[in-house]
Parts: sequence; C-alpha cells; structure tokens
Amino acid sequence: MAQVPRLHGSFLAGEVGELAGVSGNTIGQWARRGLIRSSQSDGEPRRYSVEDIAEATVVAALLGRGVRHLDIHRASERLARRYGRWPLSDARLGTIVEDGGRPRIVLLEREGVYELVARGWQLMAAPPPVEDVRVRLRHTPD
Repeated sequence: MAQVPRLHGSFLAGEVGELAGVSGNTIGQWARRGLIRSSQSDGEPRRYSVEDIAEATVVAALLGRGVRHLDIHRASERLARRYGRWPLSDARLGTIVEDGGRPRIVLLEREGVYELVARGWQLMAAPPPVEDVRVRLRHTPD
C-alpha cells in the first residue's frame, strides 16, 4: 500500500492567499474548482497545508502570465500520475509564448522541453525561450 505523504501546517484561505499573492476568496474558488486542494479539511472552513500553499503559488504564477484555467487543470491531471498530490509545485514547469499568442505550459525534463497539448505532453523539437515557474511566497512589509 502506498504511503500517504505527511502534511505540514494548517492554514485558512486568507493566510494562503496572503502567501500566494491573491485573496482568500480566490483561494476558496480555486479549491472548489479543483485547481488546488485543501488537504487538511474539505469542510468549512477549508484548511490548507504548506504543500497546498506551494501549489497555489504556482497556480497564481501561471494565471498571472495569462495561462488558461483549463490548461492548468489539464497539466495538474496529467502530472498527477507521475508527481502525485501536488504536481504543479513538484514538477519543473515553465511557460512559453510563440508568435504573440497565449502563454502555454511546458514541462522541463532531462530529455527536453515538453509542451502540454490536448493529447498530453509532446516533446518540442525547437522550443522557444522558456520562463521558469517557481514556488514564490509573497512577503508583506512589517
């Protein structure tokens, strides 16, 4: 039987939002829509782990770059098979923009850069410049 990862901390949506750079209401919406999870409690009020916060910061970064919600859902679903419960923060992700189009999610692996397409991850022969996505917690001045 697979071991369940240990969760760290217990935070309310407002605290998660403060660290991810969005509102607590936005965090709640993301959890209800499946962009992130509330690992500590699905009941009201939802409670989030540090791992959930990391995932929320990646979602915030991707949305801030103009990536579509649908593409974030697809990436999360496809990556979960390999990376587990927090795939967006565990995988090495980036974004690309070609010909002034909408930013797209890419997966950076040892073998190369994979673009998320409707059928899954496709290795890019000649990827454009990639902007890394990293977990970044927001700091508020004292």
